[in-house]
Amino acid sequence: MTLPGAWPAELTVDALPPLGQLLLSLADDEFVIGFWDSEWTGIAPMLEEDVAMSSLAQDEIGHARLFYDELARLTATDADAIAFGRPMGDFRHARLLDHPRTDWAFTVARRYLYETADAVRLEALVASSNAPVAEGVAKIRREERYHLMHVDAWLRRLAVGQGEGRAKLDDALRRLGPEASSVFAPLPGEEELVRDGVIAASLADLYGTWTGVVGPVMRELRLPFDPIPPTTGGRGPDHGPDFAWLWTEFTSVARSEQGARW
Repeated sequence: MTLPGAWPAELTVDALPPLGQLLLSLADDEFVIGFWDSEWTGIAPMLEEDVAMSSLAQDEIGHARLFYDELARLTATDADAIAFGRPMGDFRHARLLDHPRTDWAFTVARRYLYETADAVRLEALVASSNAPVAEGVAKIRREERYHLMHVDAWLRRLAVGQGEGRAKLDDALRRLGPEASSVFAPLPGEEELVRDGVIAASLADLYGTWTGVVGPVMRELRLPFDPIPPTTGGRGPDHGPDFAWLWTEFTSVARSEQGARW
């Protein structure tokens, strides 16, 4: 299927330079979690969360736009084509984000695992030698700080309960915990990014930093936490049927109307 303004066939995802691989992973992570969590609009557990989750989802898609814009500049293409013109198999978001929103406890568990991992990753980029990356990350972190505060409060709220919410949180963390490290899956050419100061440390090292941050919280709250080291298979292209459904949803306008913009 060819979309209007589609990603040029000659610009294959696997052929992107290391900086392009980094930008794509950052953008796809934010884009996909933003779309999943936007589904809580109108059905969140309470009115305040309806507004909060809508705002968080909008923030994430805005962050994705920033990284897609920089990737578009790097590849002399178009941010809309990158976001909506690629086939499903060209998305490189972390495996953690392949699941649908499911229930509220599942969303809280995934968002906590993702937000804490993303915070560690952004910290490693804040002093990047690549000026557009450093400037973009500085803007994003101001919003992401509130995202993390929000989900940390919900994690603790569910953890101290003894009912269904706590049981569902435990189940979600057991299911998602081993996939959380996919945020730190190694990228092609990563050693070049570290050498040139684009990112402060390897993703494997950042994974170690992340476990040191999250582990004490999980022990304090007596929550299950059994991460596994990241592997090269953590970022597609073999996404499952849940993401196939989401891809169909967020590309529907681009596939139905010539020249549609986001």
